[in-house]
Amino acid sequence: MRRFLRWLLLLLLCALCACYRQDPEPPKPVLQDGVWTGTGEGRSGTILVKVTIQAQTITDIVVVNQSESSFAQDAINEMIARALQKQALLDSEVDAVTGATLTSNGVIDAVNMALRAAMGQPDGGKTRYKDGSCDVVIIGAGGAGLTAAVQAASDENLRVIVLEKQAIIGGNTLSSTGGINAAGTQAQQALGIQDSPDLFYEDTMRGGKQMNIPSLVRSLVDHAAATVSWLSSLGADLSDVGLMGGSSVKRAHRPKGGAAIGPHLMKVLKEASSRANIEIRTSNKVLDLLSQQGAVTGVLVENADGSTYKLTAKAVVIATGGFGANLDMVTSYQPSLAGFATLNHPGATGDAFAWLPGVGGSTIQMEYIQIHPTAEAENHILITEAVRGNGAILVNHAGERFVDEMDTRDVVSAAILAQEKQEAFLVFDDAVRRSLSSIETYANQHLLTEGADAAALSAKTGLPGEALGASLLSASLNTPPYYAIRVKPAIHHTMGGIRVDADMHVLRSDDSPVPGLFAAGEVTGGVHGANRLGGNGVADIVVNGKIAGQHAAEYAQ
Repeated sequence: MRRFLRWLLLLLLCALCACYRQDPEPPKPVLQDGVWTGTGEGRSGTILVKVTIQAQTITDIVVVNQSESSFAQDAINEMIARALQKQALLDSEVDAVTGATLTSNGVIDAVNMALRAAMGQPDGGKTRYKDGSCDVVIIGAGGAGLTAAVQAASDENLRVIVLEKQAIIGGNTLSSTGGINAAGTQAQQALGIQDSPDLFYEDTMRGGKQMNIPSLVRSLVDHAAATVSWLSSLGADLSDVGLMGGSSVKRAHRPKGGAAIGPHLMKVLKEASSRANIEIRTSNKVLDLLSQQGAVTGVLVENADGSTYKLTAKAVVIATGGFGANLDMVTSYQPSLAGFATLNHPGATGDAFAWLPGVGGSTIQMEYIQIHPTAEAENHILITEAVRGNGAILVNHAGERFVDEMDTRDVVSAAILAQEKQEAFLVFDDAVRRSLSSIETYANQHLLTEGADAAALSAKTGLPGEALGASLLSASLNTPPYYAIRVKPAIHHTMGGIRVDADMHVLRSDDSPVPGLFAAGEVTGGVHGANRLGGNGVADIVVNGKIAGQHAAEYAQ
């Protein structure tokens, strides 16, 4: 009896202790080292940031793209300084800058998204998808993917799901600054620009060294103007038209003032996707294609927590982008590019090419990989060709011009690589700066070296004053102050990819289509040939994304 009472007393004491014991705190999420990307909506559009984590510490925050006012740029800098000081999720630790609440909240949202991705919690760890089905599945939530999705969902009877392996949507499109090439548009006519699809075709074929697939180029140039009109109907501002390298006339369509096309386009497509009830699943990585009897029937997908599920579909569109961030893959096709930096987002790793053999798909021109001539030399940030299109010049360390700045990218890149230190200086005056609002992003990133006059710019850059002054004079750059950005070529675009026809069917090696499988954007090959013209990349993703969405929807009906 005594033994029983002792055990009873012990159990009661244990129960009391359990009642008063504090539950242990959940482990604090750990920031994973790397460069993480996030977006938020400011007053004037999407704000894109890259957050660098080293030794589980935030070491740098860079605004890659934004379209805020000059005043708001000061607020962005202040928000970044506060975030670096606090080393925490911003919404609970950092107050908005007075007078710039919308911009501040956009920066907060962008940095939060990047930090959550760094902690492996892109959506808060809430969603774990299981086996399911839909009518059309789109792989990739960049410009091509969302364009295809919006077009496919125009048939209200179809359920469309977009899968994106990154924590955010956008891909390389978010960093695009130039514009959408199109010929014979209303915007060109309003500005008195004489252009035609035939001239667009000739420029594209010449720029691609005549290695382009003619039927793909013909389809691109013939559908571009209508696609610009369609995007405008969705809410896009494509009223400004600029000149890009290799084009005979101005045909790069972009927002008013020359603002960056990428963030604006993604904002428009995201809103259109929401209106169309398109489901977008981020941090959902496609591992393989599913097939039966030679036809593609869906995808195998990995959730954020590592679990997998099957999503069956009547049609699949691959819009995963290129492989410019996979340096091993790049150098396997082009060993000469070993050691080059890349301008691509981390997700551009070419995953889709591993899926093709299982369904009989084929590739074309994989060795055609483009380097962009003007990447900022230290941080490898793309400086849009539109800056040169609006009058900027390139000078070498002797202060001398050495190339036609508006020649094709391969020619300009080769010319820079032939200079001292394989680099150059992009130089322009205040008139050029004021003509292109996307330059303000570079100013906000502290990429501009400024001089009150040519002599001052010479002193700051080390360029010989007399030669620099003569170069500025030759280009009629006579509105001080003057600016310079040190640039060198970097890996930019993979022109080769999946073989497709003009309807964006994925093709086997015998030119027969793989049933149920379509592709669009940089993941495809043949449209650009050996060299892509500036402005044709975004044209490719929207024109052929729309075509892929249309034919995938027709196949799924």
